[in-house]
Amino acid sequence: MRKLFLSLFFFLSLYSYSQTIKCEYDYDEKTDSTLIKKTPDYLIHENVFGTTSTFVFFSLVNSDGTPYLNLHILKKSKDFIKATCVNAASRIFVQLSNGKIVTLINSSDENCSNLTYNSAERDNISILNSYFLFAKEGYEDLKKYPITLVRIKFASETIDYIMHKELKSETFKDTVYNPESYFMNYLKCVE
Repeated sequence: MRKLFLSLFFFLSLYSYSQTIKCEYDYDEKTDSTLIKKTPDYLIHENVFGTTSTFVFFSLVNSDGTPYLNLHILKKSKDFIKATCVNAASRIFVQLSNGKIVTLINSSDENCSNLTYNSAERDNISILNSYFLFAKEGYEDLKKYPITLVRIKFASETIDYIMHKELKSETFKDTVYNPESYFMNYLKCVE
């Protein structure tokens, strides 16, 4: 009986938490011929080591009924930063807690990071922005199961990012992120 009560309590807590996530948009435009919605950037990975910082953000976009994942990678370093590129063969592989792997396909041919220099802080900055299409296979699973790992296949390398239930950013101190449940919480916002 106790196990049943605890299970019920856990389920209701999880259900009520999932219902409190509200959809916010950086951009929301609907005209007679177009519909575009974009959710705010959401930090899913942060790595701060010495004078080098790497931030991986996801946002979701609905463009005329087609959902996209916007991948945004920001690198900042006192040292030289090599360019990061995606091409037609680039993919994002999302491993879910149920063991399934969902593949997202790059929507453009080739795109490389923009490199800039911040002379005030003497930082090299690299920004990559790319869009990936959801495959129909596994799409529903993204809404049901937490993410355990994200593997990004770039043009010249593949990098794995382990997802955490909770991410307390060293840089953005006022916000706590939940990368593991990103799709569960926000995919509904672009459907």
